[in-house]
Amino acid sequence: MRACSILRRHLHSSAKSIPLVRPQIACIRSHSYLHPYSTPRPKEASTFWITFSILAIGGGTWLHNYFSSQDSPFTPSKGPAQEPFLGRINTLDVMSLQPAPGTISTLTPEQEVKLREFWILALKVFGVKLDALNLNAKPTAEPSAAEKEKDKGKKKSKHRWFGRGGDDEEDTKSVTSVSSNLASINITDGDDKYGQSKEFQQALQEMTPDEIRTSFWNMVKHDNPDSLLLRFLRARKWDVNKALIMLISTMRWRLQDVHVDDDVMANGEAQALKQSQSSDPIEKKNGEEFLLQMRLGKSFLHGVDKFGRPICVVRVRLHRAGDQQPEPLERFTVYTIETARLLLNHPVETATIIFDMTGFGLANMDYTPVKFMIKCFEANYPESLGAVLIHKAPWVFSSIWSVIKGWLDPVVASKINFTKNREDLEAFIAPGQIMKELDGDEQWEYEYKEPQKDENIKMEDTETRDALLAERQKLAVEIQDTTIEWIGASLKKETEAVSAVQEKRNDLIAQLRKQYWELDPYIRTRSLYDRINIIQPGGTVEFYPAAENADSKEVAA
Repeated sequence: MRACSILRRHLHSSAKSIPLVRPQIACIRSHSYLHPYSTPRPKEASTFWITFSILAIGGGTWLHNYFSSQDSPFTPSKGPAQEPFLGRINTLDVMSLQPAPGTISTLTPEQEVKLREFWILALKVFGVKLDALNLNAKPTAEPSAAEKEKDKGKKKSKHRWFGRGGDDEEDTKSVTSVSSNLASINITDGDDKYGQSKEFQQALQEMTPDEIRTSFWNMVKHDNPDSLLLRFLRARKWDVNKALIMLISTMRWRLQDVHVDDDVMANGEAQALKQSQSSDPIEKKNGEEFLLQMRLGKSFLHGVDKFGRPICVVRVRLHRAGDQQPEPLERFTVYTIETARLLLNHPVETATIIFDMTGFGLANMDYTPVKFMIKCFEANYPESLGAVLIHKAPWVFSSIWSVIKGWLDPVVASKINFTKNREDLEAFIAPGQIMKELDGDEQWEYEYKEPQKDENIKMEDTETRDALLAERQKLAVEIQDTTIEWIGASLKKETEAVSAVQEKRNDLIAQLRKQYWELDPYIRTRSLYDRINIIQPGGTVEFYPAAENADSKEVAA
């Protein structure tokens, strides 16, 4: 009886959309639905079958309407109108797109203070001496009663985002307060989903300051180091201590757990190919299973959305848990994320993932890699997701989604959109840049190009590599020194000095970013995206290197 009542309410609210049930349907005392043109009350059996039929039709229609309504999780949230990005960037130049709040070109004064605080803590972990900042100086004497009375008459600045008025004294207190013992920094409010507080303490015990510092500058690559720190700050809602714990635990994860820079990216596809030809069965299996992901095109990077964000397409129908062990799949996941990072340039700092659910069945569901991917984006690559599009999800996925959604941070969950067709995708991707596999116009198909002989010949030139690494080390030290100058001048409110050191510092960061692309072929094996000319020498990224077709010209027009 309760189910009838619930369905009746939904039938009533969506009556206009149910073609077989007319608006004149009335509810009789038994709470059954009676056809509006029926004569006096029919017999009990007839009433039952009429009621059953209408409930079945109406209930099915309501369920259909629910999963296609604006409130359904299977409905895309339309992005704001924006001119499509045409797909070519120089990673050393700033792209002509609107930067997001909390990034290097949109910082508020309070956010700049937080960034300086974060740099102080990071440099302390790196073992850099901060004597010039005099962080351990005793606080100034307590103001006299007369001075306190005078201060009362001063106009207080408006309350700002971080709970302070933002005056000189408060800014100074905020920055100097970070000189506390690093070992005492901890997360105690339960906001430690992945146990990073413990990993932070382990990193301080197991890794030398120089190892952590080196891991940080390796992670920077061609990025702006400020941008990298700001990702962690935004992810931790501008709590500097939590951001530091997240950063250092990530350095430990990269260096000790996954070996991102010295193995995954240094060896890449070339090592997998070599392993696949090995006589050692374990090594052979690992190589074959990594290459299987590439050759199938289980996931790949192709094109950009309307906001200039690189797109990663995951073809879920190609995955079966038994086809590979978790280790090669996790290695492939990190390899793809790190490669996508090479395609980013400010103000674009995030990527879009399309999970193509076409042909999805329960045999394709595998919770283990889903959990690993979620951890990567939430714990080790914060603020890297722009949008997630779950495309053409079948009804069977709704129960799976209810489980996965429970694992997600609310911020990550808010970036997930369900799309059903080409029109839904066009809210995010320019029409001419939706590939035909997703019912678009772009005549492009994934095809894996195998590693080529001698494509990594520069990696054998260790002398040049070491010279470039030494040059990068020198630039990193200079940036650290100018960062200390910048913080000191900011504390003293020396406006002219701040501007001068900022200009010097920005120039050094630009040099570091340019220098990365000189170093890159000596420390990173070539990928599919180098071989098909998406990643080009010198830091140019051409998202559609072979797209000289009518579709691309139409978008450009």
